Parts: sequence; structure tokens; C-alpha cells
Amino acid sequence: MPKRRPKITIRRWKEEDIPGVIACNKAAYADYPPEFEYDQRLYEMQFATFPQGQFVALIGNKVVGFATSLIVSLDDETYWYNVDEITGAGTFSTHNYFGDTLYGADMAVHPDYQRLGISGMLYDRRKRLMKRYNLRRMIAYGRIAGYRQYAGRMTAEQYVRKVVEGELKDQALNSHLKAGYQVKKVQLDITVDFSSLNYSTYLEMPNLDFDLAKSRIAVSGVPKRPARRIRICAAQYLMKPIRCWEEMEESVEFFVDTAAASHCHFLLFPEYFSYQLISCYAAKGGMKETVLKLAGFAERYVQMLRGLAMKYNIYIIGGSHPTLRDGKLYNTAYLLTPSGFVYTQDKLHITPSERNESNIEPGEGIRVFNTPLARIAIQICYDIEFPETSRLLALAGVEVIFVPLYTDEKKAYWRVRHCAQARAVENFVYVVLAGNVGNMRTPIGSFLNYSQAAILTPSDFPFPEKGIQGEADPNVESAVVSELALSALAQQRHIATVRPLHDRRPDLYQLQPMVELEKIRVE
Repeated sequence: MPKRRPKITIRRWKEEDIPGVIACNKAAYADYPPEFEYDQRLYEMQFATFPQGQFVALIGNKVVGFATSLIVSLDDETYWYNVDEITGAGTFSTHNYFGDTLYGADMAVHPDYQRLGISGMLYDRRKRLMKRYNLRRMIAYGRIAGYRQYAGRMTAEQYVRKVVEGELKDQALNSHLKAGYQVKKVQLDITVDFSSLNYSTYLEMPNLDFDLAKSRIAVSGVPKRPARRIRICAAQYLMKPIRCWEEMEESVEFFVDTAAASHCHFLLFPEYFSYQLISCYAAKGGMKETVLKLAGFAERYVQMLRGLAMKYNIYIIGGSHPTLRDGKLYNTAYLLTPSGFVYTQDKLHITPSERNESNIEPGEGIRVFNTPLARIAIQICYDIEFPETSRLLALAGVEVIFVPLYTDEKKAYWRVRHCAQARAVENFVYVVLAGNVGNMRTPIGSFLNYSQAAILTPSDFPFPEKGIQGEADPNVESAVVSELALSALAQQRHIATVRPLHDRRPDLYQLQPMVELEKIRVE
């Protein structure tokens, strides 16, 4: 006797359904790392924002499938938005009742209940929602987990084309095509999906019943989301003898004030710029003892920069400062936010002079800072000379790498500069450099400095000819300010003359982190 088909109910969420939704999501996406799963709080926010757009599939009282969605207004000239940008980092804060697009945020069917037509029922509810609100289209990003076994032998675009033409099968993509979606683009780093090598399809389903006249009346005056741009300032800091802490603080505030007056969002200081304090706080024993003494000023250094970030409403990458933790010295960069939060990134690769002269230890964590304006990372000086770390950061979605540096002569500076330019080209990221300039005599010796602050870009048609967005005059106290177009950067990763992130050969080589990259949501 054939097995009886269970009764499946599709309805809107209730708040008490959320634990079941979480359990269903875990089962359906068992290959997703736990840190990328939404928790109770985020699902509650999604439900509170747009309850009409959240659906569950039930067998009895068990959640066996669900679908989430929101209405958004997107710029038709560029659809290079990542998932966090469209969904407000999973909060659905971007939901806009006057938008013209239904974004299918998530859909899952429990593995034990697949092939019962549940996904088709959930898609039907989304289609009805699209018609009810007279939305122009429904869009989504889809997985292509089957591509992994073909990667290197064909591009992701070729794989998708073969699935669309029926030559290959892909569970998720075939499901989307069956639902009525059209593949508009294959994109990289729109979302984190290791099983799909971070590739996803950009899918669109037009609303055949869309009434343009009604829509124009309803959304009159509603602006589209603007292109994402940020303004950066890199300080070229003059190392000169000072008599007290307050003199250094005065110099630091000068640069913060300059950046704020230029309406900058981010300000980068150089590595070890606080070594200026050696001129008035040197220890008798020599460099090792002096660096240990400077580490005692770490909290004061952080509070100085934190106060300035809050006062001037700017994100400050505060160069770096020796920091003592658990009896060990680290070269630590600090990110200070306008809200008063403090984040850190240790230097990972330590030069021989740092080891031998200052007892600096290598750090361990690789961090991505997801700020409200851009996804950024910090690589301190020597770190940028190691392409593996930069590539891992790029694959994690980083758009701007800030490089505070300390170089004492031209060869050292240009070694860092050439590597930074290569990282910008290889990964289609912006790289910002800031270093110290000038010479300084201190009780424990003389310090030479050579640098030229620069903001570097990839090398292709939309970017400056030499890959330099801006640079300061070399080796004088100065600063460079430039504006960076993040939307253009996202586009060019996919449509530029060459596409290093797309054209890798995972069938010949692979890059795997030995520790998990930390993705930090910056307040």
C-alpha cells in the first residue's frame, strides 16, 4: 500500500514558530558554519518588521519548511548589493513598503520532508505577495553547491549555463528555475557559502501582472538606494621630539580635525606613531625596556583616540601601539568608532628587528570588521607582504584594507608599497597606506622615517591609470584624502577585463585558513 502523503499547511509565521524555524534552518543548511546562522533575536526582528512576508510549512505542529522576504528599493543601474546590505544585516531594517522589489531572503525545507512540493507551495505564497503589493519583480540570491566538483575545469558562469540548458543538475538552481526565476548574473562574495565557493546566482522573477501606473503613484518621490561611497584620510605623521604626552595628543587631534573638516568617514594613522613618546619617556635599559614602558600607556592611548572618534564622529584606525597581554608584548592596531567602541587587530607577521629589539610576539586572529559603511580589515606593515592573508580577507568580502606602516628608508617603504599595490590588483580591493616621516633623536638613539601616504586601487578601466587614487608628497608632514566608490568595486570584481577572484584554479591549488576568520559587526 503506498505511503500516505502528509497534510501540509502553509501559513504566515507566528512568533512561537521561530524555534521551529531555527531548527529547520539548521537541518537544511547543515554545511553552514554556526556563526552565519540567524538566531532567535534576528528572526524576531524580521517577523516584527514585515510579518506578512514570512511563511512556514507545517506537518502537524512541526515546522518542515519556511520562507522569509522583505520589500526593498534597489538601484537598477547596479545590483551588486550583498545580502547584509539588502537585509540590514539580517534585521530587515531595509524593508520599505514603497519599494518595487520583493527580496526572497531565505527558504529552506527540512531534509526529511523534501520532494513533497513544499518549496513550490512556499514560492506560490511569495508570488501572491508580489502581486498583492503590485511589486515589479522578485529577486533572490541562490546557491550553486554543485559547482565545487567542476571548479577550475569551467567557470561558475559556464556551470550555471549548463544547468540552465539541462546538461548538468544542481539541486538549488534547478529548484529556482522550476519556480520561474531567471538567472541574470553569477556573482562572487555576495554571501558566505563555502559549499558554493562563495558563488551565487542573481535571480529575478518578473511580475507579469505589474501595473506601472499604480506603482508610479504609490512610490512617487521615493528615492532609490544611492551608490556606496566612503571618504578616507591617511595621515603622514611627523616624528619629532616632544616634551610630554599632551604634545603628541595635540598633533593627533590636528589630523582628526583635518579629516573631519574634509568630511571623511575613516582616518588612518601610522604604525608605531606613538614611538614619538620615546623622546620623553625612554627607559634607561634600552629599546626592550622602553617598549615595555610604552605598553603601560596603551590604555591612555586608546582612550585618547576613542574620545577623538566620538568627538569628531569618525572611524579612526589608530595606527598601532605595543600592548601587553598575559605577559607578552603584541603590536596591536586599534579601531575606534564614533559610538565609542574599540576593536583590535594584532600584527601577525613580526619582523626580525621587532622580535630581537622589542620582544614583540606574533598575533593569531584574522579579523574582518563589518562597519555600517564598508567591510574593512587591518594589516600592519609587514602583514601586507604575505598575499595569503589578503586573499583570505578578500574572499571574506573585505573591500578596504588599511595598512599602518613604519619604514625607516626608501627600500623598506617601496617594498611595502609594491606589495600593497599587488594586493589591490590581485583581490580587487582598495588598500590605504599611512606611515611616519621625519627624523627624531631620543635618549636611546636616533629614529629615521621615510613614507608616502597613499590610497591604492585595482588596475582596470574604472580606476586611475596607475592604480593610485591619491598620494601625499613624500616624507613631509601631510595627509591624503580620497573618495572610494564601493559599488564600482563590487561591479568590477565581476565584469573587469580580468577577474582574479573568479578565475582561480581550485582544481590545481587551494587556500584554506588554519583558523577561522573572525567577522566582527562594528557598532
